[in-house]
Amino acid sequence: MIATPLQAWINGIGLIAPGLPDWPSAAAVLRGDAAYESAPSVLPVPLLLPPAERRRASRVIRLSLGVGQEAVTHAGADASTLATVFAASGADGHNCHSLCEQLAGEDRQISPTRFHNSVHNAAAGYWGIATRSMAPCQVLGAFDASFGAGLLDALAQVALDGQPVLLVAYDSEYPEPLHAKRDTPDCGGVALLLSAQRSEASLASITVTPSRAPADVLEDAALEGLRQHIPAMRALPLLQRLARGAAGPVVLDYLAPMQLRVEMQSC
Repeated sequence: MIATPLQAWINGIGLIAPGLPDWPSAAAVLRGDAAYESAPSVLPVPLLLPPAERRRASRVIRLSLGVGQEAVTHAGADASTLATVFAASGADGHNCHSLCEQLAGEDRQISPTRFHNSVHNAAAGYWGIATRSMAPCQVLGAFDASFGAGLLDALAQVALDGQPVLLVAYDSEYPEPLHAKRDTPDCGGVALLLSAQRSEASLASITVTPSRAPADVLEDAALEGLRQHIPAMRALPLLQRLARGAAGPVVLDYLAPMQLRVEMQSC
């Protein structure tokens, strides 16, 4: 339970999801200025990585570094100085699938590269390599509540340390037969750069408290599908309010029956 409200300023946003290749494109859709058109997630080349690591980067690495870099650039921040929180409902779906295939066959010699890309903290490790960051890093997993868990952790760090924290929440799809049990349609992620102080880059302030109210849903059926099926996209109702510059509360899914009420004040 949250004893006291947690508050921070949002200074930067990054987003990649099916049909939403970056935050400006997503903001136009969420405002209603552009129609949503479903398309596979577009994953940028992780140019921050050295060439050897860049060649080995999986879809999850490209996704998480892409949204993180967009949020940092948006805020005009120095990535090497930022504490980070990485949150994901699982690890790398495609690597998990390949490892299972390998172990089910006669040759069970696992590729070291494939193995280290499959672990839950791989994205955080690649971020540290890419940005040369020695700042604190947390890696969390709470299944469908992973975005909420990451948001709470990041906000708590901002409250305790008074330093900016970059939250990166992301999820990967699984090939069949795992897809039949975990039907995430594609990979998607969101990054928020949170700060204790308002700055010229600040977009809005948020204050988070517990709630038992139902989570907000999106009127657009396709966007609501993303919210429901990609855990990181539980952030979409909050992002829609940000895109529209509308103050007020929004309720996000967390660990039922507890939800997160986010009161937003636009700058």
